[in-house]
Amino acid sequence: MNLNLRNAIIHNVSGNSQAELEDTIVDAIQNGEEKMLPGLGVLFEVIWNNSSEDEKKEMLSALENGLKQ
Repeated sequence: MNLNLRNAIIHNVSGNSQAELEDTIVDAIQNGEEKMLPGLGVLFEVIWNNSSEDEKKEMLSALENGLKQ
């Protein structure tokens, strides 16, 4: 069976509203289950690929600051 995880994740959330996407992200983080990490990674990839250079710098700054805590 050849399953493309990235495409399956994108297919599952395509068409979701901002509220639904937020619920998906919050749920994945709160559950803290390892199996949710690939999905969050795919969602981050979509965000990254659709962000301006300034937005990317802002995300990197937030990440750097979050890792210092």
